[in-house]
Amino acid sequence: MKHSPIISKPANMKSIPYPPRYAPLFVPLCAVVVASLWVLSACTRTAEPSAEVFTSAMNSYLAKRGDLCLGKNAWPIDVTQHEVDVGARNALQMPVLEKLGLVASTVAQVDVNDEGTLHHMKVRRFALTDAGHKYYLTRDPGRETVKTSVAAAPKGDFCAAKLSLDHVVGWELHQTTDTAQRQAVVSYTYRIDAAPWAQDAQVQKVFPVVSNVLRGAGTAQLQETFTLTNAGWVAVDLQGS
Repeated sequence: MKHSPIISKPANMKSIPYPPRYAPLFVPLCAVVVASLWVLSACTRTAEPSAEVFTSAMNSYLAKRGDLCLGKNAWPIDVTQHEVDVGARNALQMPVLEKLGLVASTVAQVDVNDEGTLHHMKVRRFALTDAGHKYYLTRDPGRETVKTSVAAAPKGDFCAAKLSLDHVVGWELHQTTDTAQRQAVVSYTYRIDAAPWAQDAQVQKVFPVVSNVLRGAGTAQLQETFTLTNAGWVAVDLQGS
Protein backbone atom coordinates (compact mmCIF):
# COMPACT_ATOMS: atom_id res chain seq x y z
CA MET A 1 0.00 0.00 0.00
CA LYS A 2 1.41 3.36 -1.01
CA HIS A 3 1.34 6.30 1.33
CA SER A 4 1.31 9.92 0.31
CA PRO A 5 4.59 11.59 1.07
CA ILE A 6 4.67 13.79 4.15
CA ILE A 7 5.71 17.29 3.21
CA SER A 8 7.39 19.03 6.08
CA LYS A 9 7.32 22.82 6.47
CA PRO A 10 10.68 24.54 6.12
CA ALA A 11 11.93 25.93 9.41
CA ASN A 12 12.04 29.50 8.11
CA MET A 13 8.50 29.42 6.66
CA LYS A 14 6.03 31.70 8.53
CA SER A 15 2.40 30.78 9.27
CA ILE A 16 -0.06 32.69 7.17
CA PRO A 17 -3.17 33.77 9.13
CA TYR A 18 -6.67 33.21 7.73
CA PRO A 19 -8.02 36.18 5.84
CA PRO A 20 -11.14 37.50 7.59
CA ARG A 21 -13.46 36.00 5.02
CA TYR A 22 -12.03 32.53 5.61
CA ALA A 23 -12.20 32.73 9.41
CA PRO A 24 -13.71 29.63 11.06
CA LEU A 25 -17.50 29.77 11.38
CA PHE A 26 -18.06 27.64 14.49
CA VAL A 27 -18.44 30.65 16.88
CA PRO A 28 -21.21 32.43 14.94
CA LEU A 29 -22.92 29.08 14.33
CA CYS A 30 -22.93 28.37 18.06
CA ALA A 31 -24.42 31.80 18.67
CA VAL A 32 -27.19 31.10 16.16
CA VAL A 33 -27.94 27.73 17.76
CA VAL A 34 -28.06 29.24 21.26
CA ALA A 35 -30.29 32.09 20.08
CA SER A 36 -32.62 29.65 18.33
CA LEU A 37 -32.86 27.48 21.43
CA TRP A 38 -33.57 30.57 23.56
CA VAL A 39 -36.38 31.69 21.22
CA LEU A 40 -37.83 28.17 21.16
CA SER A 41 -37.69 28.03 24.95
CA ALA A 42 -39.35 31.45 25.25
CA CYS A 43 -42.13 30.41 22.85
CA THR A 44 -42.67 27.21 24.81
CA ARG A 45 -42.92 29.12 28.07
CA THR A 46 -45.41 31.55 26.48
CA ALA A 47 -47.58 28.73 25.09
CA GLU A 48 -47.59 26.48 28.14
CA PRO A 49 -50.77 27.19 30.14
CA SER A 50 -50.05 28.47 33.63
CA ALA A 51 -51.35 31.01 36.11
CA GLU A 52 -48.43 33.29 35.23
CA VAL A 53 -49.11 33.09 31.48
CA PHE A 54 -52.83 33.75 31.81
CA THR A 55 -52.28 36.51 34.36
CA SER A 56 -50.17 38.34 31.79
CA ALA A 57 -52.75 37.68 29.04
CA MET A 58 -55.63 38.87 31.24
CA ASN A 59 -53.78 42.06 32.20
CA SER A 60 -53.24 42.83 28.51
CA TYR A 61 -56.89 42.17 27.74
CA LEU A 62 -58.32 44.26 30.60
CA ALA A 63 -55.99 47.15 29.80
CA LYS A 64 -57.77 47.40 26.44
CA ARG A 65 -61.24 46.04 27.18
CA GLY A 66 -61.73 46.50 30.92
CA ASP A 67 -64.10 49.47 30.69
CA LEU A 68 -67.61 48.92 32.07
CA CYS A 69 -69.74 50.84 29.56
CA LEU A 70 -73.46 51.49 29.36
CA GLY A 71 -74.25 50.98 25.67
CA LYS A 72 -74.72 54.69 24.99
CA ASN A 73 -72.76 54.93 21.72
CA ALA A 74 -74.55 57.65 19.77
CA TRP A 75 -75.26 61.10 21.19
CA PRO A 76 -77.42 63.11 21.55
CA ILE A 77 -80.14 60.71 22.68
CA ASP A 78 -83.78 61.56 21.91
CA VAL A 79 -86.59 60.36 24.18
CA THR A 80 -90.15 60.44 22.83
CA GLN A 81 -93.30 60.86 24.88
CA HIS A 82 -94.23 57.28 24.00
CA GLU A 83 -90.96 56.06 25.57
CA VAL A 84 -91.78 58.05 28.70
CA ASP A 85 -95.29 56.56 28.83
CA VAL A 86 -94.06 52.94 28.58
CA GLY A 87 -91.04 53.42 30.84
CA ALA A 88 -88.41 52.70 28.19
CA ARG A 89 -84.78 52.38 29.21
CA ASN A 90 -83.60 55.80 28.06
CA ALA A 91 -86.67 57.45 29.54
CA LEU A 92 -85.67 56.07 32.95
CA GLN A 93 -81.90 56.45 32.71
CA MET A 94 -81.39 59.85 31.11
CA PRO A 95 -83.15 61.91 33.82
CA VAL A 96 -80.95 60.27 36.47
CA LEU A 97 -77.80 61.21 34.57
CA GLU A 98 -79.17 64.71 34.12
CA LYS A 99 -79.65 65.15 37.87
CA LEU A 100 -75.98 64.23 38.33
CA GLY A 101 -74.89 66.87 35.80
CA LEU A 102 -73.61 64.35 33.25
CA VAL A 103 -76.18 65.22 30.58
CA ALA A 104 -78.42 68.19 29.81
CA SER A 105 -81.76 68.14 27.99
CA THR A 106 -83.61 70.42 25.58
CA VAL A 107 -86.82 70.10 23.59
CA ALA A 108 -86.29 69.33 19.90
CA GLN A 109 -88.53 68.84 16.87
CA VAL A 110 -87.98 65.70 14.78
CA ASP A 111 -89.60 63.87 11.90
CA VAL A 112 -90.19 60.17 12.47
CA ASN A 113 -90.71 57.88 9.49
CA ASP A 114 -93.50 55.43 10.29
CA GLU A 115 -93.76 53.02 7.34
CA GLY A 116 -93.43 55.81 4.80
CA THR A 117 -95.46 58.37 6.73
CA LEU A 118 -93.59 61.24 8.37
CA HIS A 119 -94.75 62.28 11.81
CA HIS A 120 -93.57 65.60 13.20
CA MET A 121 -93.14 65.41 16.95
CA LYS A 122 -91.38 66.88 19.94
CA VAL A 123 -88.71 64.92 21.81
CA ARG A 124 -86.59 65.45 24.88
CA ARG A 125 -82.99 65.55 23.61
CA PHE A 126 -80.18 64.63 26.01
CA ALA A 127 -76.57 65.64 25.28
CA LEU A 128 -73.39 65.07 27.25
CA THR A 129 -72.14 67.96 29.37
CA ASP A 130 -68.46 68.76 29.85
CA ALA A 131 -68.57 66.60 32.99
CA GLY A 132 -70.20 63.77 31.04
CA HIS A 133 -67.70 63.89 28.18
CA LYS A 134 -64.98 62.76 30.60
CA TYR A 135 -66.64 59.35 30.69
CA TYR A 136 -67.20 58.96 26.95
CA LEU A 137 -64.38 56.72 25.77
CA THR A 138 -63.37 55.61 22.28
CA ARG A 139 -61.56 52.43 21.37
CA ASP A 140 -60.74 50.28 18.36
CA PRO A 141 -63.76 48.26 17.20
CA GLY A 142 -61.94 44.91 17.55
CA ARG A 143 -63.46 41.69 16.24
CA GLU A 144 -67.01 43.10 16.21
CA THR A 145 -66.29 44.84 12.90
CA VAL A 146 -66.49 43.00 9.58
CA LYS A 147 -63.11 43.20 7.86
CA THR A 148 -63.16 45.42 4.78
CA SER A 149 -60.64 47.39 2.79
CA VAL A 150 -61.73 50.50 4.71
CA ALA A 151 -60.50 50.90 8.28
CA ALA A 152 -63.34 50.93 10.81
CA ALA A 153 -63.86 54.05 12.86
CA PRO A 154 -63.16 53.89 16.60
CA LYS A 155 -66.22 53.04 18.65
CA GLY A 156 -67.31 55.23 21.55
CA ASP A 157 -69.36 54.52 24.66
CA PHE A 158 -70.32 56.10 27.96
CA CYS A 159 -68.48 54.22 30.71
CA ALA A 160 -68.94 53.95 34.47
CA ALA A 161 -65.89 52.02 35.68
CA LYS A 162 -62.61 50.31 34.80
CA LEU A 163 -61.93 46.68 35.68
CA SER A 164 -58.50 45.23 36.43
CA LEU A 165 -57.39 41.74 37.33
CA ASP A 166 -57.67 40.48 40.89
CA HIS A 167 -56.43 36.96 40.19
CA VAL A 168 -56.84 34.06 37.77
CA VAL A 169 -59.05 31.35 39.28
CA GLY A 170 -58.58 28.66 36.62
CA TRP A 171 -58.92 27.75 32.96
CA GLU A 172 -60.34 25.09 30.62
CA LEU A 173 -58.53 24.14 27.43
CA HIS A 174 -60.35 23.41 24.17
CA GLN A 175 -59.45 22.59 20.59
CA THR A 176 -61.49 24.34 17.89
CA THR A 177 -62.84 22.00 15.23
CA ASP A 178 -62.72 24.43 12.32
CA THR A 179 -59.19 25.84 12.68
CA ALA A 180 -57.60 23.34 15.08
CA GLN A 181 -56.50 26.22 17.28
CA ARG A 182 -56.00 25.80 20.99
CA GLN A 183 -58.36 27.88 23.09
CA ALA A 184 -58.67 28.49 26.80
CA VAL A 185 -61.63 29.80 28.78
CA VAL A 186 -60.10 31.68 31.70
CA SER A 187 -62.05 32.35 34.91
CA TYR A 188 -60.97 35.32 37.00
CA THR A 189 -61.98 37.75 39.71
CA TYR A 190 -61.56 41.48 39.30
CA ARG A 191 -60.97 44.79 41.00
CA ILE A 192 -62.90 47.87 39.94
CA ASP A 193 -62.22 51.60 39.79
CA ALA A 194 -65.66 53.20 39.50
CA ALA A 195 -66.62 56.76 38.63
CA PRO A 196 -67.92 58.63 41.70
CA TRP A 197 -71.40 58.93 40.20
CA ALA A 198 -71.60 55.15 39.69
CA GLN A 199 -72.01 54.80 43.47
CA ASP A 200 -75.27 56.79 43.37
CA ALA A 201 -78.28 54.71 44.46
CA GLN A 202 -80.47 55.93 41.60
CA VAL A 203 -77.77 55.14 39.04
CA GLN A 204 -77.52 51.60 40.37
CA LYS A 205 -81.30 51.27 40.25
CA VAL A 206 -81.66 52.24 36.57
CA PHE A 207 -78.34 50.57 35.57
CA PRO A 208 -78.57 47.21 37.40
CA VAL A 209 -75.50 45.85 35.58
CA VAL A 210 -73.40 48.58 37.20
CA SER A 211 -74.77 47.62 40.60
CA ASN A 212 -74.03 43.91 40.07
CA VAL A 213 -70.48 44.48 38.86
CA LEU A 214 -69.68 46.83 41.74
CA ARG A 215 -70.96 44.35 44.31
CA GLY A 216 -69.05 41.49 42.72
CA ALA A 217 -65.58 43.06 42.91
CA GLY A 218 -63.12 40.58 44.42
CA THR A 219 -65.60 37.69 44.61
CA ALA A 220 -67.66 37.31 41.41
CA GLN A 221 -66.01 35.30 38.64
CA LEU A 222 -65.97 36.42 35.01
CA GLN A 223 -64.72 34.44 32.01
CA GLU A 224 -62.78 35.34 28.90
CA THR A 225 -61.81 33.15 25.93
CA PHE A 226 -58.22 33.16 24.64
CA THR A 227 -56.66 31.65 21.53
CA LEU A 228 -53.05 30.47 21.24
CA THR A 229 -51.32 32.52 18.51
CA ASN A 230 -47.72 33.03 17.44
CA ALA A 231 -47.63 35.91 19.92
CA GLY A 232 -48.90 33.76 22.77
CA TRP A 233 -52.38 33.62 24.32
CA VAL A 234 -54.55 36.47 23.01
CA ALA A 235 -58.17 37.23 23.90
CA VAL A 236 -60.56 36.38 21.06
CA ASP A 237 -62.11 39.83 21.46
CA LEU A 238 -58.77 41.46 20.59
CA GLN A 239 -57.88 39.46 17.51
CA GLY A 240 -59.65 41.79 15.12
CA SER A 241 -57.93 44.87 16.60
